[in-house]
Amino acid sequence: MRNGKYWDTGTAGQDRRVPWKAEAGVFLAVAFLGAGALGVVQPATGVPTEVVQLTQFGPAAGVLAVALLWSERIRARLAGTVRAARDTAWAGPGRNRAGLLLLLTAPLIIALAAGAYALLDGDARLTGPRSLAHPFALIVLAQLVGACGEEIGWRCYLQPLLRTRFGPLAAPVAVGLLWGAWHVQVFAQRPGYAAGFLLATVAMSVVLGLGLEGVRAHRLLLAGGFHTLVNLGMLLTMDEEDGTVLPMVLFGGACLLAAVPWVLRARWDGGGQPSAAPGRIPAAPHGAR
Repeated sequence: MRNGKYWDTGTAGQDRRVPWKAEAGVFLAVAFLGAGALGVVQPATGVPTEVVQLTQFGPAAGVLAVALLWSERIRARLAGTVRAARDTAWAGPGRNRAGLLLLLTAPLIIALAAGAYALLDGDARLTGPRSLAHPFALIVLAQLVGACGEEIGWRCYLQPLLRTRFGPLAAPVAVGLLWGAWHVQVFAQRPGYAAGFLLATVAMSVVLGLGLEGVRAHRLLLAGGFHTLVNLGMLLTMDEEDGTVLPMVLFGGACLLAAVPWVLRARWDGGGQPSAAPGRIPAAPHGAR
């Protein structure tokens, strides 16, 4: 397709511009740079990081940038983010139940990580909601808004975009790696801490990707709810924020354990094969990707 924005010659050795890669590149560039800029300006805003980190809105800025460049394509990419998608073939048995199971997986992760930490360390790191410096209700609301600022990019935009090209497991693994790399500050910590964190982002991305596979509506609320529950659980039960390696490694391990049933469930649903094409997010119009 030639329209001044993208084209594909289809000839080896010639310049090939693949639209989905251009979309992903713009999204990632803005998500990374936007998060860095928001992190720099946060102290001047007076918004406490315990309440919400402005860097979380970097992915939302990435989606906005893509929407400005490819407005005719963004609707298909974000299908089912809030309201139900029109594509009825995009539904499947057990999809309504998958949303509930997804939200229940978040406290399971926290229970596994916090329980293992208390067992190994000999002390439960519990923080009462009333002991926080800010009202807990405000933190919950702000955390949900911030989580949705992330998830509209990672799970509602990039995941469906990659899902048009890759399988139901490969796509969320790729998103998880990019999501982990986006938290660049983590890699200033000890290698074990960074490894545990990256394991957690990949495993959680697999849970979210498989959990949302074929879900036709409220994808943003489900992904944001899962993300919020994990963040709040970590806030109240763990002390990984100070760079302690053990809780982060245990958290990564808990996420991996929680992802295993989702992978098995996906294989059982597909008869041991990747799920069929209707489970994918609809491609962009005009046949170009």
